[in-house]
Amino acid sequence: MSENQPPSYPGDPSGEQPGAGGPTPGPSGQQYPGPQYGAPQYGGQQYAGQPYGAAPGGGWAPRPKHPQAVTVLVLGILGLVVCQVLSPFAWVMGNRAVREIDANPGVYDGRGEAQAGRILGIVGTVLLGVVIAFFAFFIVLMIIGIGSASTSGEAFPAALG
Repeated sequence: MSENQPPSYPGDPSGEQPGAGGPTPGPSGQQYPGPQYGAPQYGGQQYAGQPYGAAPGGGWAPRPKHPQAVTVLVLGILGLVVCQVLSPFAWVMGNRAVREIDANPGVYDGRGEAQAGRILGIVGTVLLGVVIAFFAFFIVLMIIGIGSASTSGEAFPAALG
């Protein structure tokens, strides 16, 4: 090797350096222009019969998420943390989304998000029920207290004073 000759890289049949800017051979022997050796640039070409932007030559494309999976998860989180009135909606929508995902397993993904939102909706709905029951009990006690004070004829009950 002389001083003016660039070093050869392992696996480089031409002796060119990676990133030299010249055409580089692709996997099928075609020449692809590209800045790096062995990295073909596909340049946004359309490939017929390959849904969801699958890689050329066939490849696996991920299934799309169920349209309501993320919505159910967000409603479940908000219903548990911020506004418990949203929890029953997360529960009902989560039931529907999980049922649709289970009915069409090859069509939709996102069962985890829908299931998590549904469970958060259940927990938030139970907490909402506990809060409503507490306030209902408190209101009943107030009504009983006011009713017993007004029937005794005194301005203040004898126990207070």
